[in-house]
Amino acid sequence: MAPLKSTFPLKSFKRTFILGIISCLIFPFLLSAQNIPTPFKKDVDSLIAASPKTYREIDNVLRQYRKDSVLLHYVNNISKSNNYLYGQAYAYNQLGRIYRDISLYPKALEYFQEALKISIEAESIEFRVYSLNMISVVHRRTDAVKSALDYSQEALELAETVAEPSIGLKRSINVSLNSIGNIYQMLEQYELAIEKFERSMILEQELDNKLGLAINHQNLGECYEAQAKLEPALQHFRKSLVYNEIIDSEKGKVICNYSIAHVYVHLSRITEAIDLLEKNLQRAIRLGDKQIVATIYINLGWAFIRKGDYDAAQVNLEKGLDLGKAYNLDSEIAEANKFLSELWIKRDDYEKGMEYFKEFKNYEDRIANSLNLRYVNDMILRYESQIRENQYERLAAENENVRLKLRKNRTMLIIIGIFLILLIGILYILYRQSQLNAEKKLLTLEQSMLRSQMNPHFLFNSLNSIKLYIINNEKKNAVHYLNKFSKLVRKILEASSQREITLAEELETVELYMNIENIRFSNEINFKVHVKDDIDTHNIKIPSLILQPFLENALWHGLSSKDGAKNIDLEIKKGKNGFIEIIISDNGVGRDAAEKIKNSKVLKRKSVGIDITKERLANFSRDYENYFHVEIIDKYNEDNIPTGTQIIIYIPTI
Repeated sequence: MAPLKSTFPLKSFKRTFILGIISCLIFPFLLSAQNIPTPFKKDVDSLIAASPKTYREIDNVLRQYRKDSVLLHYVNNISKSNNYLYGQAYAYNQLGRIYRDISLYPKALEYFQEALKISIEAESIEFRVYSLNMISVVHRRTDAVKSALDYSQEALELAETVAEPSIGLKRSINVSLNSIGNIYQMLEQYELAIEKFERSMILEQELDNKLGLAINHQNLGECYEAQAKLEPALQHFRKSLVYNEIIDSEKGKVICNYSIAHVYVHLSRITEAIDLLEKNLQRAIRLGDKQIVATIYINLGWAFIRKGDYDAAQVNLEKGLDLGKAYNLDSEIAEANKFLSELWIKRDDYEKGMEYFKEFKNYEDRIANSLNLRYVNDMILRYESQIRENQYERLAAENENVRLKLRKNRTMLIIIGIFLILLIGILYILYRQSQLNAEKKLLTLEQSMLRSQMNPHFLFNSLNSIKLYIINNEKKNAVHYLNKFSKLVRKILEASSQREITLAEELETVELYMNIENIRFSNEINFKVHVKDDIDTHNIKIPSLILQPFLENALWHGLSSKDGAKNIDLEIKKGKNGFIEIIISDNGVGRDAAEKIKNSKVLKRKSVGIDITKERLANFSRDYENYFHVEIIDKYNEDNIPTGTQIIIYIPTI
């Protein structure tokens, strides 16, 4: 798999420099012509008035605007006119991130270096460390490994001089560790990289930073894959995917999915790999990250070679190669040429295969030269040995102090014994407290789930619908649906007290729910359940009441605004690797149209039940080897018109 990195040669730098000059000349006119929103101006004015000095306080105000370069330039100009250095440093760093994420690295580096200069002027260690880390990332992505390692180590050493670091500074320490780990990974020093990522993961868990945990699991997966340890790699990629699902990071989900697909190719699960890559290709194109798109094309080409479909392989590899050349992505160009060489050799065209192989070697040598492996590896060994030497010296000094104290006073042994007993007691109390907190969190989730199931609007509207039958003297219908309603309420209350129920009980509950909801839709909903013959619903355990939020979402966002036939199909079948697949399909208006309709309404219906369900599924999956996954697929017809939505819930059983 081609690593996510790229370089910018002189040609790219000149082009970006010229574009930068042009943008600098015309930007003041654009900014003056741009209609800056009044609420944003008020937020900036209040920020300037308060003048906070930490990244977190500024980010709380400006986070929603940090991908808008026009608004960030406005923040920079206002901060500059008010001599608010922290605001300037924040704006420059976010502008650098914008350009970095679209692979315009020279422009990104310019902004990060300006932010570093201002943070030094402001005497802010937090902003200085943040800028050093960002500069390191740019150098790493452009294969300037020596500079990247220098900046990351400088950032880490500077951050560790603070006795009581802020939350922002703690996160910067994790970024430094992660960057150093990535550099070790690039240099194939996988054990050192794993050590850094695991240390970073411990700190991310303390901060409860799900994004950081997602990144570290992804990096660990890549290291294990490079060592041919495919099962641990797959496990870490899936854990990363779970965290990205929870934080709803589209870019993170795409990267995890193509990493999983890459392992599938190694495991000869070619069809699964191709399906996963093709599903994520359009999502990657929408993200706009050319490096990710090129990587997916190249991985698709590789998979098609393994499948024996050489025409499809050629198309995808050439697309990846074209993107690599257009955006000067040396690693992707090398990877594409390598697979194209293999492709033409398999087609018995050795001359063409040799041409691509020579191109591959040219770019591989260029990358190797830019890394200067021998120098950097020597530097790594010196750096790591110095760290260990310092640790040994510190431990030796501590041991000597302990021996001297024991000689002077034997009662120190008693004190140590008492201290150990107290420590064990404290650790036990902390352990019990963590258990109670976990139980409390689980109880909170169950209560939230029950509230979402026993929605007051649902109860009120259902009883109103039954009341209409009574008013219209339709006694049979009234009694029929009243019985179903009472049975549904009883089942919800019973299930809410159980962590797990059988799939059969869950299906019975959703049948009752759909019958009640169908009254409000004038019985227009065609709801069908399909259970494959090899599924024993009485022996499969799942978290209680997990399907209703997805069905409610399909009803009120997909079908409520649709004319004509309204269908919901629920299919249950066995998946691979010990998963049960629950597929909910509707023929509604699609997510885009549903979102527009929701935004146009005065009263907006918020689907909190799905978020709660995902957390419950994540908690449920901890007891299993595999992790749950929820996949949402937009369906289209041949004319690219939305024809509904499909949700696939993968629930582990082993």
